[in-house]
Amino acid sequence: MSVQRTSAQQASAQQMFAQQRGNGSRIVAGVDGSPSSLSALQWAVGQAGLTGATVEAVIAWHYPVAVGGYGYTPVDMTQAGGDFKEIAEKIVADAISNTAGQGGDVRLQARVAEGNPAQVLLDAAAGADLLVVGSRGHGGFTEALLGSVSQHCVHHAPCPVVIIRGEPRESS
Repeated sequence: MSVQRTSAQQASAQQMFAQQRGNGSRIVAGVDGSPSSLSALQWAVGQAGLTGATVEAVIAWHYPVAVGGYGYTPVDMTQAGGDFKEIAEKIVADAISNTAGQGGDVRLQARVAEGNPAQVLLDAAAGADLLVVGSRGHGGFTEALLGSVSQHCVHHAPCPVVIIRGEPRESS
């Protein structure tokens, strides 16, 4: 016996599942402004639309550590006068505003925290149903398939982790 569902039946089943899960479900998405983190946020919003979860977009910031007088600072940080928390708030707010319309009724929240990005994400993922991160952020090893933050999250997260590769989709 073959079972086939129409799109309407699938949508109805997804809505029923979302209602059963209620508002307690939470998906954490790591955001750093990189293309893969924006793709991760888009995916998290799409998943939240199917499950009724809230998406928490999380960004970490910290003061750069100079080694031998030189430290790596992303271009945006130096141009804005060095208010790292303010810059992080703007990055996550822009990411949410660019993604919010794609999720319909999905609730999005921002969390900005000082600290190591991997640890901030792990802390935010405590009690979450899912952690979604991009495969690569702004790190220096562009040939790597998996960035250090996403790799650390895969090994230490208290919940399932989804890693998204690639550029964000254009909204239609």
